[in-house]
Amino acid sequence: MATITYENSTYHTRGDLPVVGSSAPEIRLVDTRLKNTTLPDWIGKRKIMNIFVSIDTPVCAKSVIEFDRLVAEHEDVAALMISYDLPFAHARFQKEHELTHVAGLSAIRHAGFGENYGVEIVDGPLAGMFCRGIVVIDENNTVVHTQQLKDIATEPDYEAAFRALGIDVSED
Repeated sequence: MATITYENSTYHTRGDLPVVGSSAPEIRLVDTRLKNTTLPDWIGKRKIMNIFVSIDTPVCAKSVIEFDRLVAEHEDVAALMISYDLPFAHARFQKEHELTHVAGLSAIRHAGFGENYGVEIVDGPLAGMFCRGIVVIDENNTVVHTQQLKDIATEPDYEAAFRALGIDVSED
């Protein structure tokens, strides 16, 4: 269980992020075209999962825009933006911001992602939603990096996520 903060209050998650070196837990999510997706949909690609509370919060929105910018030159990396937001919200946001390199994914149809990845908040006003976390997975679906953001209002370490894949984005 991770302890996180939001607006000066402390909350907890169900479990912890996957362990580096372990096989990534299977996912079942819904994309912006309402299609079910799983890890095999990105077979052979390296994956950065940006997991967050809602696309309609400032820090979460900023992180999606930044990952879209950073992944643009790396066709072998899939940037998976994951929340409980409706697929329509992900699609609207991507269209409004002209994002073409990230995949907006919703957990609305398939229970278990939050528990399997240790990001489901279990108490407080955001109970049932996801905390902020990064999970980086190689092309063989092995977890190579994780970052549990202790404060939901904090941006992830973008450089560390890409560095785990051998990519330097420090000058991008």
